[in-house]
Amino acid sequence: MDGKLLARLGAIVFVAIAITATAIEMTREEEAPAAQDARQVQPERDPLREGQHRCQQLGQRAASDSECLRVWAQTRDRFLGRPAAPIAPQARERQ
Repeated sequence: MDGKLLARLGAIVFVAIAITATAIEMTREEEAPAAQDARQVQPERDPLREGQHRCQQLGQRAASDSECLRVWAQTRDRFLGRPAAPIAPQARERQ
């Protein structure tokens, strides 16, 4: 066999395999989504998330707001996987 003929034959086989694989993939039916994914799940109310939103609305003033500092500390602890710190006695008196 000639080298050119072998190269052409290899290219034809490669293209045939690629076309076959594409045809199989295009005719494959997708699985129906799971029942749990189909319905809308209402997330639980998260007071920490609400506090973060409030602090976001305050903008620059949030840096001096004691409640925002507390929310940010709780957020950091949750992210790092630390247990929640107890509220300081001074903070309980103000509430």
